[in-house]
Amino acid sequence: MKLGIFVHQQGSEWKDAIEKVKLAEDMGYDWALVTEAWGNSAIPWLTAVVLNTTKISVGTSILNCFSRSPAVMAQEFSALDIISNGRMILGLGSSGEFVVEHFHGIPFRTPLKRLKEYVEIFDKLISGEKLEYSGDIFKMSRGFQLQSAGDLPRNNIPVYIASITPKSIKQTSMIADGIMPIHWPKEQLPNLKNIMDEPGENKKNPNPTIALNTRVTILDGKDDELKWQSCKQTLFHYINRMGHFYRDMLINNGFENEVLKSEKAWADRNRQESIDAITEDMVRSIQVIGSPAEIREQLKERSDLGGDVQVINLPNGDTNAVRPFMEHVLG
Repeated sequence: MKLGIFVHQQGSEWKDAIEKVKLAEDMGYDWALVTEAWGNSAIPWLTAVVLNTTKISVGTSILNCFSRSPAVMAQEFSALDIISNGRMILGLGSSGEFVVEHFHGIPFRTPLKRLKEYVEIFDKLISGEKLEYSGDIFKMSRGFQLQSAGDLPRNNIPVYIASITPKSIKQTSMIADGIMPIHWPKEQLPNLKNIMDEPGENKKNPNPTIALNTRVTILDGKDDELKWQSCKQTLFHYINRMGHFYRDMLINNGFENEVLKSEKAWADRNRQESIDAITEDMVRSIQVIGSPAEIREQLKERSDLGGDVQVINLPNGDTNAVRPFMEHVLG
């Protein structure tokens, strides 16, 4: 079972965040992923993480495929892969209309097609091939090569795509090294694995990795009800405030009753009723919650069902405060 952590920049406390990554590496965690969305750029932050570690895999969850060209992404990740001695992971996604159009000012069009062409161009450049490409979105005919490709420790930097819709999952299984789904129910992991492992012509990776965004909450008898509320609030937010992709995915995966009840209450701006519509069973299906012994069992269950890597958010607090949580997760 492989585990990772999300590493947030934490503003002026970024040095403490680096210490958490170093602690995770010493403990044997496998991945450290940084986020971006509409916060600070992930690239300089990745550099800081890489320079302060030696063996843990470092990557993103996620960078969008609109605000940087595939060539820029290849330039940045080739430099990072050289500095890290081959430890980089590119977590890529389309983001959504709100962020792409109203933060970056770029039209949010044909995201699936863009992702496909983007990954193909990125892979060509990292491999050192001449860039001759004729797609619907990107057209390059001058044969440029990435100058740093010959210095790379490998000719492929793994690309993971944040997919949750049926079409995107199917495409990801063909063009990527793995998938990074969020809020994916454990009962649907075998089905996801079957889709990802389906053979296909020109498939990039015959056995793509499933890397789960996994929220872990430890119950210890102190403020447990508040912790349950926090777990439900996260799902409330994604159902009602993050567009239709997440609510559609949850409906398709067995939670239509909870989603529709939550939406109905939120339409009347009854926040608490909307949160309460999310059941404990739904939380347990999507998240990991319980005593230290129970969370370890639940993480193993998800691993056995097909979750190759589980990446968790750390609780608030400095390194010393977070250490017990990280130890409990490891068992």
